[in-house]
Amino acid sequence: MGTIATIALVVLGISFMVFVTFFGRLPALRRTPIAWLHRLIWVHIPNGVLGFDQVVSKGRVTASCTRFFNYMMYDKHPTILIFFLVLLGGSEFLYLPTAWPQIGTLTKITGTISILLPYVFLYLSAFTDPGYVTSANHIPEMARYPYDFTLFHPGNECSTCRFLKPARSKHCSVCKRCIAKNDHHCIFINNCVGARNQHWFILLLLSTAVLTLYGGLLGMHIMSSKMRARFPYWALLPWRANAGAGMPLKQWLIIWSWGMHDGVAMAAVTLLALMTSPLVWGLLGYHVWLVYCGTTTNESMKWSDWQAEMDDGFVFKRRMEKGRAKDLRIEPAWTRWPVEPEQVLVRTVDGKPPAQDADLPGVGEWEAVWRLKDVENLYDIGFWDNLLDVFVPGFMFRDPRMPVSESRLRLKKKRRAKKIYLA
Repeated sequence: MGTIATIALVVLGISFMVFVTFFGRLPALRRTPIAWLHRLIWVHIPNGVLGFDQVVSKGRVTASCTRFFNYMMYDKHPTILIFFLVLLGGSEFLYLPTAWPQIGTLTKITGTISILLPYVFLYLSAFTDPGYVTSANHIPEMARYPYDFTLFHPGNECSTCRFLKPARSKHCSVCKRCIAKNDHHCIFINNCVGARNQHWFILLLLSTAVLTLYGGLLGMHIMSSKMRARFPYWALLPWRANAGAGMPLKQWLIIWSWGMHDGVAMAAVTLLALMTSPLVWGLLGYHVWLVYCGTTTNESMKWSDWQAEMDDGFVFKRRMEKGRAKDLRIEPAWTRWPVEPEQVLVRTVDGKPPAQDADLPGVGEWEAVWRLKDVENLYDIGFWDNLLDVFVPGFMFRDPRMPVSESRLRLKKKRRAKKIYLA
């Protein structure tokens, strides 16, 4: 039992730490123990170690460790990608020799598909251009999305790439490039997730989630069948053993120990799959939720900043004039997105609305905003159309010759301005 308990605890601990690392900074978890643990692990403990090292070695050790950590986490190299491949391949190498002879033909076919798809989508996610903005494609990228005058404003120039930043783009400090519709940089694929590979990344999460769940449940089924054949009174749930009369937990665990030791390698991988599957499904669910909200990881952080300003009473909005004249030096004359901005959102430093004669876009009186749900999200046009924008880029784009009003009618006004991530 000691070996099994150790394996389970190690796998569970690694899964939990990965969960805290990935989700600890999410705005939704800001006031939860997960956020506190994230700050403890990534802020307080490093600061304590840094202070101790200042006394012992005048900071030389932590400086070296910091350089190594920054290289591992914030430089473009395939180390984590290779680790991910080794984890996948090594787990299958340990799992399949025991499981394969015990499964039927249909399970072998579905299992083979489940095993191969993560590799296919990993390759496509890692080696597909995520949407690099270059001088050659800068003009069409500028026309991909309109500026919403909330998260993205015209006239901002990338200080590194030296050209105007298209709406929804962001410069990646790891890739050293501007990425169209930048979601985030993923160290597991050694690439950014952007406009051109976001669909492959979501499919990678989906196929990996299915593989971990499928492998975990299949391994449990194989071990359970073997244990029931040897101990007919045993059941997967202890209170259903002995024909419903129940079984002492100690005896139930001893039988489990026997079943797992009969195929330790497969049992260890089964535990790994079952314990990491919720993490992968959680990541998948988070990205599906972002698609549902018509936003990205990068933009969700910006919305969180706006909410913090709203809590302090420093945010105001007013409507954008229809048929406004655009400054063609900093903003495209038209975009392929089917809708145009209807509001201007600003923050002030004194909690008072901007002066009416201020050189700001929009017309009418300024209105105080206290909640995200009162703000329009220009990039949300309904879940299915958001999904089409991810998986079939260009499908929802309008013909530039078509008036915006007609384009909106074509969409049947599916755009939902009140639904923003964390509203």
